[in-house]
Amino acid sequence: HLALAMLTLFAYILILGACALAGVFAIAYTKDVASIQLDTPANGNEVEMKLLEREGQEDRGAMNAAMKKNYELIMNGAQAFLFREYTYMGVFVVGFAAILVVVLGAGHTWASGIFSALAFIAGSITSILSGYIGMSIAVFANARTTIKCCENIGAGFNTAFKAGAVMGFALVGSSILVLFLIIQLFALYYEDAFTKKDSALNTRMMFEAIAGYGLGGSSIAMFGRVGGGIYTKAADVGADLAGKVEAGWEEDDPRNPAVIADNVGDNVGDIAGMGADLFGSLAESSCAAMVIASQSPQMMTEWTYMAFPMTLMSAGIIVCFITTFFATHIAPVGSDESRVETVLMGQLIVSTVLMTPAAWLVCEYMLPEEFDVPGKQGIHNFGVFICVASGLWCGLAIGKLTEYYTSNGYAPVQEVAKSCAEGGAAPNIIYGLALGYKSCVLPVIILAANIFLSYSIAHMFGIAVSALGVLSTLAIGLTIDAYGPITDNAGGIAEMSGFPSSVRNNTDKLDAAGNTTAAIGKGFAISSAAMVSLALFGAFVDVIGLKQVDLLQPLIFAGLLVGAMIPYWFSAMTMKSVGKAANAMVMEVRRQIASKKDTDQKEAGETSPAQYEQCIKIATDASLQEMIAPGCLVIFTPIICGFFFGVEALAGLLAGSLVSSVQMAISASNSGGAWDNAKKYISAGLLKVGDEHIHKKGDAARYKEVHSASVIGDTVGDPLKDTSGPALNIVMKLMAIISLVFGPSFPSIEKGGLLVQAFEGLF
Repeated sequence: HLALAMLTLFAYILILGACALAGVFAIAYTKDVASIQLDTPANGNEVEMKLLEREGQEDRGAMNAAMKKNYELIMNGAQAFLFREYTYMGVFVVGFAAILVVVLGAGHTWASGIFSALAFIAGSITSILSGYIGMSIAVFANARTTIKCCENIGAGFNTAFKAGAVMGFALVGSSILVLFLIIQLFALYYEDAFTKKDSALNTRMMFEAIAGYGLGGSSIAMFGRVGGGIYTKAADVGADLAGKVEAGWEEDDPRNPAVIADNVGDNVGDIAGMGADLFGSLAESSCAAMVIASQSPQMMTEWTYMAFPMTLMSAGIIVCFITTFFATHIAPVGSDESRVETVLMGQLIVSTVLMTPAAWLVCEYMLPEEFDVPGKQGIHNFGVFICVASGLWCGLAIGKLTEYYTSNGYAPVQEVAKSCAEGGAAPNIIYGLALGYKSCVLPVIILAANIFLSYSIAHMFGIAVSALGVLSTLAIGLTIDAYGPITDNAGGIAEMSGFPSSVRNNTDKLDAAGNTTAAIGKGFAISSAAMVSLALFGAFVDVIGLKQVDLLQPLIFAGLLVGAMIPYWFSAMTMKSVGKAANAMVMEVRRQIASKKDTDQKEAGETSPAQYEQCIKIATDASLQEMIAPGCLVIFTPIICGFFFGVEALAGLLAGSLVSSVQMAISASNSGGAWDNAKKYISAGLLKVGDEHIHKKGDAARYKEVHSASVIGDTVGDPLKDTSGPALNIVMKLMAIISLVFGPSFPSIEKGGLLVQAFEGLF
């Protein structure tokens, strides 16, 4: 008892200490970024005098004024969109919380309904704050990254990296802290929690209610990912088609009316949406592990054992904290541009290596030496470590495979780029689709091996902790993910504000590395989503008492087929939404271009803030209108299936959705990433076909033909990699967590669904 008391005290210190460390670290880096002044003094030092280079640009004062104007337009546009989106979400949260209270109250217990609703609200608010914090620091840091790139590439890297770290550590720390507080508060009511008493107030009932926390996070992530994804790709596609292909302008040309909306989209989609998505994964995997552990006789009685997901993630915060110093102090970028991608990749590898022994320590001391869970007896704590480590390294392996298929430093993307020169846009599309399909093979095999190993060792609890292993270095993963859009925005601001080409070269090199790591982040997110979804599925079948999912049963097989169809229906809705919004954007850009004269001159074609804001309004209105239907499809399908067709049909539905979503998410993300980087490969003048070297300074007509083909491929891939693909991660997770939370209120296995009962009554 004394040893357990000491372990409980240590767990409290570790969890609260790690959360405090994450908060202090985020605040310190925020202050570092804020110390960079947007106004460059007229009489600056030698480094600042680089801004006086003359390449046809305005003087320093005009350059600074343009930078501040563009910075404010991006910030105001992002905040306006999130304010409207969160207003919609607020209405949804209140309405869905009421549904939880009524449905769970009537079908299970009123306490379950009320506390599930409270956990749902807490998860929703935390998810909203996570996205908002990430977006705020990103738009705050973009112009400051531009300023620091005037010094050297290392200074710009450090600014973007520190801003990304603010998001990563703030999100992980706040998610663990809120979950910790929910458990402490709920335990005041569930008086039989952490005992072996079989009552309505025991450990299992409490953690089933706490699962609402994951539901809240994932619900907000659904709307954030879909809404933000539609916004960013409507602006991006509109800017590319009307600006690049038709008008012949370069990336981020200030004459393009959609360019500010494009930069705003990077923040609301790739930052706020991604942050909410990965917060949902963390909350859901923690809840799944706790729900399964609450059914273990050895674990349910001890707070320390039940808090294992939080202690593991807290250890991850400390590991990630140490890892950041490799990028900023131990082995920094400095002025060597070739080290940018090496340093970023090093963050993933170092954090994985350091997390492995840390995970062993947590498993060794924060779990019973041997315990049972439903479906498996005699699980050893070292076996749990194997599951965690397997998930940890599985995530890294899938990330590296994603890099191979989407980076233009490797043969697959170079083949796609070559197809643009050999056959034009059509072969480019064919090659890109083939690459996406082929890229599913090895990641799925790795996932399958990880699932088999984890399930064999610790049944569904093994899969849940394996998902936690994938997410244990989430603070670093989020840091690197946020870094990419920040450097992208920095480059856009440099171009729109007339900064010297040396500055744009630095931001482009930072952004190029960010594109590679962003693709790795997508692979990481897909692997974690697959594991989390399966863990939630395991928790669901344990809660409802389903012993096996027999595919020979007609209801289960029918559910499997319908579930496999859902991701296609969802993708069709989101893709069409992007298309509709992009059409409206293209028409607006064309209208504005037609209203100007001499658009081949920047002075004559200058775009006013009001014209930029019109494009922002189109993207905002379209995304908010179009995000509702796909979100409702995912949220209400499992509820309708569970009540009307029964939990067995729902189990088939979840299995089909999971399997189908994983394949589609991988192929969509990698096809889109490959098209994007093939375009960048051609733009950089790296493409050679036989003896022909295709670049801007060579045959201009030939370069334009090949580049236009690559832009068309990139345009097709945009909604795949940034809207439908990432949102499919949430499809599989959200359907599973909804089933878990509503599971106790569904008709029992013996009775079957309401329509099934009615059908059996007729015959």
